[in-house]
Amino acid sequence: MAETLHTTLYFEKALGSLIGGLIGDAIGTPTENMRYPDIEDRFGWVADFDCDGTDDTVMKYLLAEALIRTQGYATYDDWAQVWLDKWDDIFGDKVNKFFQSVLHTAVKLRRHSIPRMAALGNMPSSSSAMCIAPVGIVNACNPRQAADQAYNLASLIHIHDVSFCQDGAAAIAASVAAAFHPKASVDSILNAALDAVVPVSGAEMLDLITMALETADETVDYRKFRQTVYANEEHFFRRLACDSRETIPMTLALFRLAEGDVEKTVTYGANFGRDADTISTMGGAIAGAYRGVNEIRSDWVSKARQLTSVDQDELAEQLIATARAKFDSQELVRQDFAAIM
Repeated sequence: MAETLHTTLYFEKALGSLIGGLIGDAIGTPTENMRYPDIEDRFGWVADFDCDGTDDTVMKYLLAEALIRTQGYATYDDWAQVWLDKWDDIFGDKVNKFFQSVLHTAVKLRRHSIPRMAALGNMPSSSSAMCIAPVGIVNACNPRQAADQAYNLASLIHIHDVSFCQDGAAAIAASVAAAFHPKASVDSILNAALDAVVPVSGAEMLDLITMALETADETVDYRKFRQTVYANEEHFFRRLACDSRETIPMTLALFRLAEGDVEKTVTYGANFGRDADTISTMGGAIAGAYRGVNEIRSDWVSKARQLTSVDQDELAEQLIATARAKFDSQELVRQDFAAIM
């Protein structure tokens, strides 16, 4: 069955999203929190990777586990339980890579807080958006359902005054889900991201994404776009580089400039700087789902498989099985609904 599954477009795109996100995280690691002139001085042009990523990838695996355990219906309760069950994945070798929002939330969950309340007081970050791609994989071709689930899951880390971070997670999850459509295009994927964000409460995020995309369309060239954004950082940047109001618009704009190409998307993110690993991993997950693993450089795919301890093919298989289980359960609901009409 695995051999048959591996020939499907679904598997090609699911594996592409996983490996594209992994490569993006890894290639953006050396330039995280740097500004692009400093990147140029130190590295020239970052065009390769030599690690298995950061907290972005670890959190992605924890979220994938929650989805697999629940046949695709994971909520913030389910994700929180995985955090507690796999405590050492967070507080292990890569603990210094984790942002305070996740570390604080984890400690609150362990000591006193129920999942619904654990996010209170957290500062803004991209800690949910950066790892939300498995939600798009499990809800392939259904961006609205992916967005709804992302809003719920992201509330484990961000609520109330930082709920724009939920908007960001919803936009990325919907983008990945939309990228699975066999007739997906860069425009259809970006439209799905915009449609995913609630229009009134999420107006700030929508305006920022629109401004970034318009700037990408006006500048066309990546380097000109980067220069323009840095020259107008009061409009595009936030006090914290990991703020979703900065990373989500930049991710989608770079995906546009790259025309969905995986290598361009992740290298654009790495050489952009700021929260480079997060921008690149989100972009890589979307572009990987759009183009599929067969359009990612074969040497990069081989290297990613060698560097990570998580079998990417097996994880793709598990997420697809999860999606099938979720689809089957929804088909039963449709049948019951038809019976009462």
